[in-house]
Amino acid sequence: MTHINYTITLLLMIMEQIRKQIEICGESRYRISKETGIDKAALCRIMQGRTCTVETADILLKYFGLTITKRGKRKAR
Repeated sequence: MTHINYTITLLLMIMEQIRKQIEICGESRYRISKETGIDKAALCRIMQGRTCTVETADILLKYFGLTITKRGKRKAR
């Protein structure tokens, strides 16, 4: 996988996890917006499958207590 493809795949995985957390956290988007300072429209765009800025993603990852860790390379089967 090329570096660009890896980066895009990683971004998509991060956005999917953020969407999942917004859905299951039990808080309204309004409340998340107020507690994080992220505009409700940005949260709406995320839920529509669109992306956001790195800063917004970082704030939301911290808000939900998520971290990004690098795994070791998988062995070929």
